[in-house]
Amino acid sequence: MASLFSKAVQFANSPKGKQVLRQATDKAQQLAKDPKTKAKIDDVRRRIQGGGRGAGSGPAH
Repeated sequence: MASLFSKAVQFANSPKGKQVLRQATDKAQQLAKDPKTKAKIDDVRRRIQGGGRGAGSGPAH
């Protein structure tokens, strides 16, 4: 029985797989250019890196 990885490789190399990958790439590029998406990414990056508010000063849940 073929492994899941080899099946994924087969699909990626098929015409339908190439079409799906191309569409996904195009969509990712659109999202990357969107200012709203950039703002969300910057916000998450700032939170992860500890910028902005200090740790524990956010709203209590």
